[in-house]
Amino acid sequence: MTHVTPSESTIGDLPSHETPPTTVDVLIIGAGISGIGAARYLHTELPSKTFTIIEARDAAGGTWDLFRYPGIRSDSDLLTFGYEFKPWRDEQAIADADRILAYLHETIEENGLTEQIRYRQRVVSASWSSATSQWTVQIEHTETGRRSTILAGWIFAGSGYYRYDEGYTPDFVGVDRFPGPVIHPQHWPEDLDYAGQRIVVIGSGATAVTLLPALAEQAEHVTMLQRTPSYVLPIPREDALANAARKYLGDERGYVLARGKNILQQRLLFEFCQRFPKAARKMIRGVNAKFLSDDFPVDEHFNPPYDPWDQRLCFVPDGDMFRTIRSGKASVVTDRIATFTEKGLLLESGRELEADIIVTATGLNLRLLGGVALDVDGDPVNLPDHVIYRGIMLDGVPNFAMAIGYTNSSWTLKVGLLCEYFCKLLDHMDAHGYRSVTPQRDPGMATRPALAFGAGYVQRSLADLPKQGVDGPWTMSMSYFEDRKRLRKGDIVDRFLRFGRGATRDDAEVSATAAR
Repeated sequence: MTHVTPSESTIGDLPSHETPPTTVDVLIIGAGISGIGAARYLHTELPSKTFTIIEARDAAGGTWDLFRYPGIRSDSDLLTFGYEFKPWRDEQAIADADRILAYLHETIEENGLTEQIRYRQRVVSASWSSATSQWTVQIEHTETGRRSTILAGWIFAGSGYYRYDEGYTPDFVGVDRFPGPVIHPQHWPEDLDYAGQRIVVIGSGATAVTLLPALAEQAEHVTMLQRTPSYVLPIPREDALANAARKYLGDERGYVLARGKNILQQRLLFEFCQRFPKAARKMIRGVNAKFLSDDFPVDEHFNPPYDPWDQRLCFVPDGDMFRTIRSGKASVVTDRIATFTEKGLLLESGRELEADIIVTATGLNLRLLGGVALDVDGDPVNLPDHVIYRGIMLDGVPNFAMAIGYTNSSWTLKVGLLCEYFCKLLDHMDAHGYRSVTPQRDPGMATRPALAFGAGYVQRSLADLPKQGVDGPWTMSMSYFEDRKRLRKGDIVDRFLRFGRGATRDDAEVSATAAR
């Protein structure tokens, strides 16, 4: 069936500046890796459903189109970060952004999704009406400021977890004194010439460890200035087993084999770090020392005060960061900034780092749902007041799904399972004649923060996020194997779901027990 493409033309006697509301079964927010994946699952599993993807930017790809800093690549292998339904055929397992973007565009083309994406449009608000069992979604056209409306039976938020319009930069003292460029990687200037320049990269996360070797190819010298060290592990850029499996077994079977191997490998590494943190710390330190020079102060620069996987590990393909440091083209400094100066940075130790360019790889601003304002029958949805159900819905909010991936493994592994469950839930509703479904937690249920993760961008935003419960479908599982049992093989419904057949919230509402 051909999916509905919302029209931008005028109809009938409507004034020329108005667009008539379009009605779709599912409105998808975001044309990044989650939104594209959700659209493909709907297209394949529920071909009778109509859907539209709303994308605020002028291109698909999400993170992989937004970020343009030198060296940008995945920090997860594409055998698990890629979709389960589409084999990753490139020899690079840790892949550059342009290859990931090409893969996403192929997914759009192969599944006929091009006409379903509305670019340069942003979801501003969404209001649920129990009288109609429908969302009224306000859309802003980013180039003109014009507003239009879409009516949707469901909303699927594939908008990621951070703000696209701004990165996080601390309030540095004296930043106005520095005469050179101060750049956040999220907004990298296309025309920046850094050849022969002295660059200081502030930060120690995935972005910083990616920038260091990439910038060092042209810069005079690159210094990574970190307040706190991170765990950094070298991994092969190419997966030898995956490439061999694809060669001898073909793309499909080779991908299944290599993907399964890497899923298990990721889980074993995580559990080893969690269960045996001292041994894991010693192992990582040994690997770091092997890649660096004998006199390098490993314990000063690569010995975090927290245990492995309390925050995300940083992976560097083929140890490129360590090789660059060993070559003398880059260095690491562990200290705190006292102030920016006319020459660079003055550190609390009294040392001054001279720089021509300073890069603030200081993180992201976390924001779920793309900042969309939600209300249910006129009552605003305040995210911290709600609890996440099965990692995909919010209690008290009907017909609303969202994609939140793993923090300890490839994001897309979780999103794929959520999309499968989403399609099965919609199919169940159609089979029983239900128009709405709302998760409902037990009164007085204990809650805790949604993400048990020590990363700064998470900790800064916990108060603004929904909660998770302590057991059952209210927990935010970070295990693919557990989620596969719950989402793929488990029951579609349970006693916490309230289904509605009628026009109002109280009309013909039934529990999951009655649904069976």
